[in-house]
Amino acid sequence: MTLAQTINGTLRRLPTWPVYVLGALPPVWFFWLGLTGGLGVEPIKELEHRLGLLALQMMIATLAVTPLRRFTGVSLLRFRRALGLITFYYIVCHLLVWLVLDVRVPALIWQDILKRPYITIGMVAFLVLAPLAATSNDWSVRRLGAVRWRRLHQLSYAAAILGAGHFVMLSKGLQIEPLAYLATILVLLALRIDLPRRRVAA
Repeated sequence: MTLAQTINGTLRRLPTWPVYVLGALPPVWFFWLGLTGGLGVEPIKELEHRLGLLALQMMIATLAVTPLRRFTGVSLLRFRRALGLITFYYIVCHLLVWLVLDVRVPALIWQDILKRPYITIGMVAFLVLAPLAATSNDWSVRRLGAVRWRRLHQLSYAAAILGAGHFVMLSKGLQIEPLAYLATILVLLALRIDLPRRRVAA
């Protein structure tokens, strides 16, 4: 038995619910830090930043599931739905902090969406992911059919690029960290491409 098979055998025995429980905790912890002065002199901005960064990191983890299986044989497929829903949960938290704690004025919210390109892109990414989160259940798979469901959820690739683009654009100048996130997402998407195999001459 290979190492990958041993790991997969162990993973199959693990339930998925602890992933949801553990995934729910970081935003609660960050919010507590904000209330107790642990997020510096601009706690709202720092809370926004940490939640957005957490969402990108979880999105990268979700995108890495397929390449990990392809190149190592280790399968985290049974946890991918949980990772995707946790990603959306972080994005919703990030959005709510911006809406409720940062901007607060409804007229300014719409104005910011229209006038600030990085916010426009971030909102588009959220709107793309919303139907994917809503259909991340067995009932939707049966209702849509496996093929149509998979095609719909391929929109997550576009959402990942938009999310990374949002991070790059809101940063002042070309900073290494946002570009590294964008590059990582592009590499993970490239690794999913099935290249035609070259025929070996007889």
